[in-house]
Amino acid sequence: MGIKLTKNEQKKQKDALRQFMRYLPTLQLKKQQLQVVIREAESEIEELRRKQKEAIDALSSWIAIYGGNEAFPPEKSIDKLVVIDRIERDEGNIAGVKVPVFKELLFKPVVYDLTYYPLWVDRALEELKNIAQYDALVLTLEERIRLLSEELRVTTQRVNLFEKVKIPEAQENIRVIGIYLQDQQTAAVVRGKIAKKKLVKVS
Repeated sequence: MGIKLTKNEQKKQKDALRQFMRYLPTLQLKKQQLQVVIREAESEIEELRRKQKEAIDALSSWIAIYGGNEAFPPEKSIDKLVVIDRIERDEGNIAGVKVPVFKELLFKPVVYDLTYYPLWVDRALEELKNIAQYDALVLTLEERIRLLSEELRVTTQRVNLFEKVKIPEAQENIRVIGIYLQDQQTAAVVRGKIAKKKLVKVS
């Protein structure tokens, strides 16, 4: 059984049960909060992807009007004029988990021949940078989801451990010890009565 059938052990098990019961709601709340935040981030990614597609479609149709990207040889394609340097991020905290927060997408300076490219290329490059920013936002959210999902996995394990193992185990231990102590008390009363009867007979 692994437990002592004593009053001290019974008190220890009751204290443990109280602690489990007090801690469980906090874990359950954290689990719910993580689930909500993950769903929100997933919805945000879907919305960003939708906006990005709209921006790409708008840019594609707009470029087509002005002769299209096909007007340039592959090595001088306008998308080669947009080179990402790095994503700047801050750090946030959600349900005790450190998560990345998008700050800025930085691009490497690219020098190009102004006489080779038409004037509309400047505007196209700005649009391409905006489209690239959607990817940076999505990458940041995906990293956030990964970190929160890992915390959710651990929190869910703890909730299950408390609900399915620790609390039932403590309750069963308290019940078993209670029965044993009650039996011992009953046996002591019986022994006391028998001893009393013997004393009466002797006298």
